[in-house]
Amino acid sequence: MKTVFGWMLWCFLGLSGLLLQAQTPILDSLLKNYEFANAKAYILQQENSQNNQYLQLFRLFAEKKELDSAYHYFYQIDTLSLATFQRAQYYFYEGQLKESANEEDLAFPLYQKAQQLFEKAGADKEANQLNYEFYSTINSQKQYEYPKQTYLVRFIAHAKANGYADQLATGYMEMVLQHLNRKDSVQYYFKGAWENANETKDPLLISRVAAINGLYHAEITQELDSAAYYFDLESSLLAQKKVNYRSLYNLINKANVAKKKGNIPQAIDLLLKADSIPHDLYRKNNKIILYTQLVDAYEQLGAFDKALIYSKRILSYRDSVNVAAQNVNLTRFQASEKENQLLIEQQQKKQNRNIAYALGGIAVLIGFIGFLVYKNTKRKQRIAEQERLLEIQQKEKILKEQELHTINAMVEGQEKERLRLASDLHDSVGATLSAAKLQFDHLSKTISEANPNDEIFQKTKKLLEDAYQEVRSMAHLKNSGVIAKNGLLPAVEKLATNASSKELHIEVSHFGLEGRLDSTLEITLFRIIQELVTNIIKHAKASEASISLTQREDVLSIIVEDNGIGFPANKMVEKNGMGLSSVETRVEHLEGTLEVDSQPLKGTSILIDIPL
Repeated sequence: MKTVFGWMLWCFLGLSGLLLQAQTPILDSLLKNYEFANAKAYILQQENSQNNQYLQLFRLFAEKKELDSAYHYFYQIDTLSLATFQRAQYYFYEGQLKESANEEDLAFPLYQKAQQLFEKAGADKEANQLNYEFYSTINSQKQYEYPKQTYLVRFIAHAKANGYADQLATGYMEMVLQHLNRKDSVQYYFKGAWENANETKDPLLISRVAAINGLYHAEITQELDSAAYYFDLESSLLAQKKVNYRSLYNLINKANVAKKKGNIPQAIDLLLKADSIPHDLYRKNNKIILYTQLVDAYEQLGAFDKALIYSKRILSYRDSVNVAAQNVNLTRFQASEKENQLLIEQQQKKQNRNIAYALGGIAVLIGFIGFLVYKNTKRKQRIAEQERLLEIQQKEKILKEQELHTINAMVEGQEKERLRLASDLHDSVGATLSAAKLQFDHLSKTISEANPNDEIFQKTKKLLEDAYQEVRSMAHLKNSGVIAKNGLLPAVEKLATNASSKELHIEVSHFGLEGRLDSTLEITLFRIIQELVTNIIKHAKASEASISLTQREDVLSIIVEDNGIGFPANKMVEKNGMGLSSVETRVEHLEGTLEVDSQPLKGTSILIDIPL
């Protein structure tokens, strides 16, 4: 079942990568909806140059994953006559072919060329899509440890900054896969994927989010009723777009839920219905998955004769897949032979030119010696440059360590100053106001009830009372740190109690936060939360807020949310007065991550992960 689950997720995410548009809206629409036959007819009907037609056919078969046909047109394209945007597409789809052939090491530099050319052509969205391809390519190489997360973070950040809702939905779905066992985080990213997919109004993208939600509930949480709900929702969305292979997956997923519920006859009916759907994309692999499910269902039902029939069909399709792979290799071999023949002809021409240039041998020798001298000089320069860079890196490391030491000292100094200020407020100003209030109470008792200035005394008494309570509140708030208390959680709960009022209610929830953390870390985390609560009080105009603390084995997650006025998240840097810059700096020095999700009039959610 894990194999089926992985294949489904790959089809919904890997296969669903955004199409790189070729400035032909009709062709884009046909390929986006997987109408490959209509797309081919459209290409052949257009009055294009032969070279441009080859490029479009190459794109068609690359999208269709028919590698032998794709390679056929690929080797007929004259790249020198392509425009910048077309050359970018050429390298992108060549990378797709390499990746489909499990040659990710060759796909990566092709994607890099494609991204550079898209940027040169001013195609910002297409260039950003390559960040997702970099992530996916590295992610498929399980045996290597490359910094893949940087590309995904860059992809999501750029999509969010530019309002690319479709790319943002794709990025959030990938984050869902990274947080499958973290219920709080996975729900956060599901929400982001769902909202952005709905913003595009694309039924296929929305149905993809619904499908992954269904798979999550069916395979991870085992909430079968929820899984059935999402698969039914996917069916209603797919009814708007006739995409046969997606409908087939939907029926397989529904059958899987039926089997888990013990309704084997219903599962068989759904699988047989799926088998009747005509489709081309990944047809043979899909048939293998479908028939494997049927074999399992019939065996559970005790119908071993029918199970045997579908077992034989699985073997025949596996043989067919192997033959298809051999055909792809044969096509690539023939193309390679053609390249070798061209290379031999070029070498023959080069040999003839060398005979004509025999008299210039001495000059060539002198030039070669000069080249060696130049190369040696460049090598020395390169070594010197590497030594200079190493020295700079060492200096940067020292400066960073000094900066971290300064920040720790600053936090400790701030904590001492807060305690001193709270003590002064409570012991000095508070005591003085308390004494003045007692004296005034005594004085007011000696005044006759008929005294005309009684109203003035009452107002003055109220002002003294308000001043005393204000100083007392300030002293308690400043002294709500964690140094001499019971730890981070009690301090945060006390902060929420002190900051709550008639206008604002703050709740605190926690999970797994049992023991104490390092005292310096507790102080820094408390000040981060205090800064965010202060922002809510000053700026958010919220009526409700929540603070969530979740400790896992190696990570502490902090989520601070409010229902206030919010702000554009892509303008966070401009909000210097809101303290987010200070929070971001402290999180960075704890080697943590900070994510801000905010929209005007829709509140703000801030998610912080700190490694322990």
